[in-house]
Amino acid sequence: MCGRARCTLRADDVTRACHLNGATVRTVNMDRYRPTYNASPGSNLPVVRRDDGANSDGVVVHCMKWGLIPSFTKKTDKLDFFRMFNARSESLSDKASFRRLLPKNRCLVAVEGFYEWKKDGAKKQPYYIHFKDGRPLVFAALYDCWKNSEGETLYTFTIVTTSSSSTLQWLHDRMPVILGEKASTDTWLMDSSSSKFDMLLKPYERPDLVWYPVTPAMGKLSFDGPDCSKEIQLKKEEKNSISKFFSAKPIKREPESKPDEKDLCNKSSESNPLKVESLKEEPETEIRTLCSTEKGEHDSKFSASLLSQESADKCGTKRDYEELLADSKHQADENDVHPTDRTRKKGNLESTGDKQPTLFSYFKKM
Repeated sequence: MCGRARCTLRADDVTRACHLNGATVRTVNMDRYRPTYNASPGSNLPVVRRDDGANSDGVVVHCMKWGLIPSFTKKTDKLDFFRMFNARSESLSDKASFRRLLPKNRCLVAVEGFYEWKKDGAKKQPYYIHFKDGRPLVFAALYDCWKNSEGETLYTFTIVTTSSSSTLQWLHDRMPVILGEKASTDTWLMDSSSSKFDMLLKPYERPDLVWYPVTPAMGKLSFDGPDCSKEIQLKKEEKNSISKFFSAKPIKREPESKPDEKDLCNKSSESNPLKVESLKEEPETEIRTLCSTEKGEHDSKFSASLLSQESADKCGTKRDYEELLADSKHQADENDVHPTDRTRKKGNLESTGDKQPTLFSYFKKM
């Protein structure tokens, strides 16, 4: 629905907005017109209608009250301008109040923009809808005249509405019928064929219609001035809004730590038959040698040969070299042996199969 509008146009602005530059124009009751930023039903606004006088090709800029009062209204009735300030396009041919006006009482209403409210529970936020380039909006409308008991004639009008456009459905389900071209304004104002103007009663879908939020204070009829249509900044949505609730959360990744020497030894022991665990009682130099060779190789014989070569340089005799070589081979066979058995066999030097006489075997024979 359209119940508030901004109209600060002059009479010549209205005719230009309705594409009537070449037509003969006269004015009626324009002294009653007061420009306003917050027009509502009951306000006096300029309306363009056909001239029913001697100049049938001309038009009239007529100041009328917004809010239709049908001519058959009783003279004693209290006037209510809010009762029919809009007319649904779908029911123009059904209701007697509008059907009888279609042939000759069509008119145009030019404004700079209109207001609509977005309902959010008990809260209502007004928005100002207008053309992006600032040109006036032209609405399709119907007018009627009524005489009171004193013989005074009152002209009133109603704005025709239709279903909302696809871009404004979030705001409201209805919008005024906007006539954006000269062909459409001429058809609605001058053409008597109902089959043609029925095609005009549709939503305005062009992208040049824009909007922004305005102060809720303009909801009061007494509030007027440039602040009514001044853009405001809305408050930010709460953090627990639905859009943020369904948004994907970022995955936290722990920083990768560099493996230390202990981890490298543990990993190499899993792939190499020579487990570091079996070398706990060996000298520290031998453990470091095994860890360094196990980084890139997994062959136990290759590891044993490297160990033997290094040990041979340290040992001064052939016997010491062969004992150390046999001991390293023996440790590779003890991986699946119970720790107690390993300790027991480690102390038995004869189990190594060394045929070279040693000092221990010499004293044993004696």
